[in-house]
Amino acid sequence: MSGSPKYSTVQVASVYARREQELRRRREAERRRQQEQRARERAELAARRAREAAARRERARAEAERARQEAARRRAAEQEAHARRLNQEQAGADARGLEEVRRLLERARQGRTSAELGALDAELARLQQQVGGGRIGAAIEELRGRVVSLPGTSSGGTDRAAVLAGFEERLAAVGPDAAAHDPEGRQRCTELLDRLRAESGPGAESRFAALLGTVEHALTRHTATVAERRRAESEAQEARRRAAEQTEEAKRHAEEQAAARAAAEEAERERLAAVLGEADDRLVVVRPAVTDAAAEARDLADPNLADRLDRTLHAAEAALAARAPEAALDAIAALEAVLAEAEPRLDELHLAHTRRTDLAQALQDAMLGEGFAFLGGGDHGDALVLRFERPTGALYETTVATDADGSPVLVYQVEGEPDVALRPDPEGAVCDATEALLERVHDVIGEQEEFVPGELTWDGKPPERQAKRLPNTVEWRWQR
Repeated sequence: MSGSPKYSTVQVASVYARREQELRRRREAERRRQQEQRARERAELAARRAREAAARRERARAEAERARQEAARRRAAEQEAHARRLNQEQAGADARGLEEVRRLLERARQGRTSAELGALDAELARLQQQVGGGRIGAAIEELRGRVVSLPGTSSGGTDRAAVLAGFEERLAAVGPDAAAHDPEGRQRCTELLDRLRAESGPGAESRFAALLGTVEHALTRHTATVAERRRAESEAQEARRRAAEQTEEAKRHAEEQAAARAAAEEAERERLAAVLGEADDRLVVVRPAVTDAAAEARDLADPNLADRLDRTLHAAEAALAARAPEAALDAIAALEAVLAEAEPRLDELHLAHTRRTDLAQALQDAMLGEGFAFLGGGDHGDALVLRFERPTGALYETTVATDADGSPVLVYQVEGEPDVALRPDPEGAVCDATEALLERVHDVIGEQEEFVPGELTWDGKPPERQAKRLPNTVEWRWQR
């Protein structure tokens, strides 16, 4: 196009400004509605996620309780079986010990009665009733000692055969396990009884009598040693039982600690899953709005805003794909913040685009009224470009743009008008016919009461042709 571009800043009339304000209000209301809808969607997803998490926790709690009860039942069964075995073993040993005491008591009862024998019988009966019901080994040993100390169960008799039989019965009464508990004492007693038996014949009375004390001492010592070692064995069994219980308790404690660690790990996994679930839900809700906003920003010629929305969306998707909970939440929050900033900006861009479109339509109608033919046009970024042709063949290319403060601007490129020079005259370029034509177009636009085009100017326009504001008014007057 030849000549300098001609410019005109356009003011928005009050009628159009009110219509814009109403449109802005409706868009703000729609934006709030969409924000509230997204908030409801997030709340519904969060509630569903909370229900699912509560159900998982309840299932895990029930499973843990079932496992705890099963472990408790298993431990109780093991402890009961162990206690039953110990009681059976102890009951058998107690029964054998009481049977030996009974035989000793029968031996002592032969040929006599006494109150002491009755008391021993009663104690024997009492202990027999307690077999299997508790630990009565010490009481059995005490009863055994009382029985063997009765006259007639030791060497007190004068019948050497009876005395020998009494010693042998006492040795047998020590119990079948005596050899295992005191092998040296058992061997000593056996050897002494063999010597005593060898001296029980005629003519050996003095030697027989001399051995009695030694045999009595050996039997007493053997009996005491066996009893002591039985007690030691019983205590050892009890110690082993306690050790087994402690081992079981330690095992149970270790299992509880392992279960607690597993529960803590599961709780942490649950927390991380909940955070990621929240981030994923929020991204699902906000992604369509962000995608639409980025597309709208491109359509409305704000590629920087579109790129910012895209970058923030990709950062949120990457953080979520990396399963980084806190980073994902931060990225989603940043995305929501960018969207909240972008939506008012898009409203203004939309209003500006609508304003340009309406102004372009008004310009097209006015140009057609002046006899121009419309050759077409379209969006060029943040501007609309329209092409017209006069019947004379002159071409007018008009750009409808927006200046820095948001006001519409008309820019004309003219080719083929005789008063439009290729280059401006150094003393001032005057194009009266073209200027008059465009002012008529502007007058027609202004008559629609939506837009008020301002002074038409260009590079090289003579200063005396510039419009001057009338004193105390908002009107302008041009000098011809």
